[in-house]
Amino acid sequence: MISISPKTQSQHAKHKRLADILRSAIAEGKLTPGDKLPSARKLAELHDMNRHTVMNALQNLVAEGWLVVKERSGYRVNTELPILSSQQVTTKVASTPQVIAPFAKALTPVTSTKSTAYRYSFAGGLPDLHAFPYNEFKRFLQKACSKSNISHFHYSDIAGCQLLKSQVQAYLRRARGLVCDDLLICNGSQEALSLIANAFINPGDGVAIEMLGYPPARHAFTNAGAEIFALAQDAEGIKVEALARCLEQNKVKLLYLTPLHQYPTTVTLSVPRRMAIYQLCQQYGVFIIEDDYDHEFHYLCPPLQPMAASDPSGIVIYVSTFSKIMFAGARVGYLSARADVLAQLVARKQLLNHKNDAVTQLAVAYWMEEGGFERHLRRMTKAYQGRHHEMALHLNKLKTKLDIDFEVPQGGMAYWVNSKRDVSRLSEKAREKGIYVQCEPEFSLDKASSLSHIRLGFAAQEVEQQQAGLSELFALVAELEKNHE
Repeated sequence: MISISPKTQSQHAKHKRLADILRSAIAEGKLTPGDKLPSARKLAELHDMNRHTVMNALQNLVAEGWLVVKERSGYRVNTELPILSSQQVTTKVASTPQVIAPFAKALTPVTSTKSTAYRYSFAGGLPDLHAFPYNEFKRFLQKACSKSNISHFHYSDIAGCQLLKSQVQAYLRRARGLVCDDLLICNGSQEALSLIANAFINPGDGVAIEMLGYPPARHAFTNAGAEIFALAQDAEGIKVEALARCLEQNKVKLLYLTPLHQYPTTVTLSVPRRMAIYQLCQQYGVFIIEDDYDHEFHYLCPPLQPMAASDPSGIVIYVSTFSKIMFAGARVGYLSARADVLAQLVARKQLLNHKNDAVTQLAVAYWMEEGGFERHLRRMTKAYQGRHHEMALHLNKLKTKLDIDFEVPQGGMAYWVNSKRDVSRLSEKAREKGIYVQCEPEFSLDKASSLSHIRLGFAAQEVEQQQAGLSELFALVAELEKNHE
């Protein structure tokens, strides 16, 4: 007779223990289809249980379909169960065969290390999380959870909370000179890029991107089946002649750009090139994805208006995020496009989910409405400007000792430093020392060239911590073999 082991007795309520054992015995073939169980009274006596406890276990198994019960016949194992094994109790049960998952496309599993694992982090897009006004923002989260907002929590507003959309539209008009008829609020800019990729790309369609670019965007396009065409760059951004040649020779649907602070080089795409690029895309019917991920942080002069602000043909899809202003965990991104494009993107978002994070979106909307958002933005812009300046001073000191080179970026959250050395293993060596940094090989599609640049984020760390980290990092750089020029 099947019994309850002392080990099992310590884990669950008695009726659950008995049900677990009977269920396992049936699944493993120790009890076979049609086998009759002893009466509830007999099971109670055998296992020193109350009869009602046994009945509870048996009735649960009937409800689940493991047992059937007939009047005057008692409980039997359901004969319709597809039992995997019908071996005797003394027979070793065969292992369950593993079914191979038929993935449409296998992706590389994501591995990430917590930022707290590093003593110094030079992540290029990481804001200072210690400086965020959490207590202030908590008030707006509480307001968002009030009973008066209950209508916002139903399945609706797929494109985002209307109050947040209105606040973002007003902010974009005021801060960026960008007038948007409508918006789609996304779960960060990466969701926006994935929606665009899936709306436009059929397998084999072309997407033109910067040779040195943002890997997650590239992954969104390739996962949708795109053929990637990498465009050469120089000190002013992508080369117009490279784009012209690409569009002439290939069928391209989309051009992905980070024109204000090019990722990762920090270069601002000049006005003449913006105009030439727009005209080429207009001529070939190519849509431009303008990723304006950190527009707010510009220090040496006023930032250029987004390309989307002057878009007579309606070919620019504008993408941005609050992750650099707030924190990545807030997951508030947005995109703007002409009406027919936006309608398709909203429809695709509905396939992913029927509702946004209404609490966070309402809280951000109330925070913007009250003025706290822009107050925080002004504070952080001032702080980052100071760190931007201090990093330039420290890099200039290092430059005299190590023969490195860099341009002071007009804005953004990072520097792009030419170490004049092979940095293919620098990220790995730095992480062994508790330093997080990204280098040119992680961004480049041109693996044949000499890759010597380092991307140094300055926003997330106070100046003292930044300088201590730079000293340790460039001690590792000094050990690298210098490239032959």
